[in-house]
Amino acid sequence: MRRAAGRSAGPAGATRLVCLAAVVAAVGLLPWLSGRDPALTVLRARSAEQEPTREALDAVRRDLGLDAGPLALLGDWAGGLLRGDLGTSWVSGTEVLPAVTAGLQVSLGLMGAALAVALLLAAALAAPVLVRGRGSAGGLAAVPAALPEFLLATVALLVGGVWLGALPTSGWQGPRYMILPALALGVPAGGLLGRLVADALPAVLDERWVELWRGAGVGRARIAAAALRRVLPPLVPQFGMAAVGLTGGAVAVETVFAVPGIGRTALGAAKSQDLPLLQGAVLALLLLGLLTGALAALLRRRLLGPALRDAGLALPPARPVRVHPAVPLALFTVLAAAIGWGLLRDPYAVHTTARLAAPSWAHPLGTDGLGRDVLARLGHGAAPTVGTAAAVGLLSLVAGLALGFLPRVAAGAADIANALPPVIVGILVAAAAGPGTGGAALAVALISWPPLAAHAAALTQEVRASAFLTAQRAIGASPWWILTRHVLPSVAAPVARHALLRLPGIALALASLGFLGLGAQPPAPEWGLLLDESRAYVERAPWAALAPAVALALLAALAVSGAAYARGTRIPRGKEAPAGVR
Repeated sequence: MRRAAGRSAGPAGATRLVCLAAVVAAVGLLPWLSGRDPALTVLRARSAEQEPTREALDAVRRDLGLDAGPLALLGDWAGGLLRGDLGTSWVSGTEVLPAVTAGLQVSLGLMGAALAVALLLAAALAAPVLVRGRGSAGGLAAVPAALPEFLLATVALLVGGVWLGALPTSGWQGPRYMILPALALGVPAGGLLGRLVADALPAVLDERWVELWRGAGVGRARIAAAALRRVLPPLVPQFGMAAVGLTGGAVAVETVFAVPGIGRTALGAAKSQDLPLLQGAVLALLLLGLLTGALAALLRRRLLGPALRDAGLALPPARPVRVHPAVPLALFTVLAAAIGWGLLRDPYAVHTTARLAAPSWAHPLGTDGLGRDVLARLGHGAAPTVGTAAAVGLLSLVAGLALGFLPRVAAGAADIANALPPVIVGILVAAAAGPGTGGAALAVALISWPPLAAHAAALTQEVRASAFLTAQRAIGASPWWILTRHVLPSVAAPVARHALLRLPGIALALASLGFLGLGAQPPAPEWGLLLDESRAYVERAPWAALAPAVALALLAALAVSGAAYARGTRIPRGKEAPAGVR
C-alpha cells in the first residue's frame, strides 16, 4: 500500500512543482508577456505629468535593470527570494517585503474575522438539524452560499454605510472598520459550509449506529457530537477550499471598502506593472492558499485517526431538499421578463440631461452616470454574462473529462489551481493580455476544471471496476472499444450534469472579474462592470447598483432552487465547487 501511495504521489508531486514554477515564472515574465513597454507604464505610474521622451524611458530602463532582459531579472528575483529579499518597488522605490507583510497582516485579520462569521453562520444553519434529529437546512443555507462577495460588499456598503450610516465604509483604523468587510466575506463561506454540513447530517443521523445509541439511552448531546465527528472528516477539504476562497474574495471586498490588504495591493501592482510588488503579493497569496490546503489535509487525518486514515470514510449520499417548482419558475420568469424588456431598448444611447435619473416610466430602473438606461444595459448584458459562462463551462467540461483519465498527473495541477482563486488568476491574465472578456474567461477556465476532473476520475474508477467491463475484456474487446463505447459514455453524462450546475457560479466569477475591471471593458453592459461603474455615485443613485445586484442575486437563487431538480447523479463528497466558483 505504501508503494502504491508513493507511485501515486510521485507524478502528482512533480506536476505540483512544475505548475508552481510555471506560475512564478509567468509572474516574473509579465512585462514581456504583455507586449507593453514596462518602462512607459512605470513612468506614468511615477509621474503622470512627465513626457515619455526617449531619454526618460531609457533612464527608467536603466534604473529597473530592464536592459538585462527578462530571464536575468527573473534569476535575480529568485536569488533574492532565497535570501528573503523580495526586491524594491518599481513605482515607489521602497522595499517590497514590508509592504507585502503589512498587506498580509491586514488581510489575515480580515480573513480571521470572516472565518469567525462563516463558522458562526454554519453552526446556526446546522444546529436545527441536530436539534430535530432530521430534516435539512441545506436549501436555506445555499442562498448565501451562492452570493458573490463583491455583491454582498456592495449591498453592505449601501445599507450599513450609506443608508443607515451606522458603520464606516472605507479604511482600516479599528475593529468597527472590520465589521462590514467581514460580513461580506464571511456570509458566502458560512452558507457554503452550513449547506454541506446540513445536507450531510440527515443521512448520517439515519445510520444504524445512531438508532443503537438511542436505544441504549445515550444522550442527545453526545449523539450530536458523534454525528459531527462522523460528518466533518470528508468535508474538511471543502472547508479548506472555502478558506482559500476567502483570499480571492478579499480582493473584491478590500477594493470596495478601500482596505489596504494584500489582495488590493496585488490588484494595484498589476495595473501599474509594478513587477516586484506584484511578484511578492501573488507569491504570498499562493503560499497562503497552499498552506491552507495542507492544514485542511492535516486536520482531516487527525479527525479520521490511524484506524480510518487510509479508508477515507465516505459519507452516505445527501438528500437535497427540493423547493416547490413554482419557486424556480417564478425566479426565471422575473429574470427573463426584465432581460426581455431591456433587450427592446438601446443600451448605448447617452442622455446627458437625464443623468442619474430616478426610476420612472421612461426609465423603469433609472439611468447611470452618462444618462444610459439601466434596464437596457441590464438586458443586453445578460448574453455576455451568461453566454461567456456557458463557453467557460464547456471548456472546463472538456478539460475535466480529459484530465479525469489521468488522476495521478492532474492531482498536482489541481492543488495549484485550487490554491489560486479566479481573481488572482484574473490579475495575472489581465496583466499579461490586458483586461477583457477573453482574459476573464481564460482565468476562470484555468481554475474551474479540478472538481470536474476529480468527479470524472472517481466515476472512471467505478466503471473500470464493474463486472460488465470484465466481461467485455473476457470476450476480447479492445481497450479503445471499451473506452469509447463504455467508459466515456458512462462518465460523460454525469460530469456534464455536474458542469451544468456550475454555470451560475462561473457567471458570478466572471462578474466579479468585471467588477474589478479585469473583465469586460466599457462601454460593454456586462453585469459585473455595471456594478463597478455605479460605485462612484452609489450614494446619489443607488438604483444603478441595485439593478445588476438584484439580477445576480436572482440568478444565484435560480441556480440554488433549480439545482436539486438537475441532479442526475451524486457528486462525490469533496469534489464539489471550489470556493470562488460556487
